[in-house]
Amino acid sequence: MKASSSALASVVILVLVITEPAAAYVGPGAGLTVLGGILAVVASLFLAIMGFVWYPIRRVLRNRKKKAESVESLEGEPGAPEQPKK
Repeated sequence: MKASSSALASVVILVLVITEPAAAYVGPGAGLTVLGGILAVVASLFLAIMGFVWYPIRRVLRNRKKKAESVESLEGEPGAPEQPKK
């Protein structure tokens, strides 16, 4: 295993040293496409994380609000437990 990884590293280094620069032109359309793709990936990751974080928090807040409203509606009814005064 060590010999094969050593040989692979040698080949990679050799290829990187021997290669010559390519005389290639990357136009603005290709660059904008790459930037758009990167932006789309970053935005989708951000929205996915926000979905996993925000919706459970929203559910807790909504349940807390419903619970507070139900306690307020029960306070005036006969037989309801007395709330301690603040």
